[in-house]
Amino acid sequence: MSADDDWRLKIEPSDKPWIKGAVLRWRTYFAPSARWDHDHCVFCWDKFSETIPDALRAGYATEDDRPRHWICDECFEGFRERFGLVVVGDRDSN
Repeated sequence: MSADDDWRLKIEPSDKPWIKGAVLRWRTYFAPSARWDHDHCVFCWDKFSETIPDALRAGYATEDDRPRHWICDECFEGFRERFGLVVVGDRDSN
């Protein structure tokens, strides 16, 4: 579990109500449109992209319509318990 003073808790939208109990699925990242080339982890702000070098290519995403909220693997592990994050499916059923 992460400490209360973890810097990632200060980045928006980690303090938004939707995060508590969020239902997530492991997904391969794909841009929702030709004009949209990346998204960010809601905690650490790492980039998810199909085209940007060194960006994350997969992570945990909300099940809602666009825009999805993305969480990287490291932040998911660090905040899963604290926010009661729920995972559906597994990494192989992308």
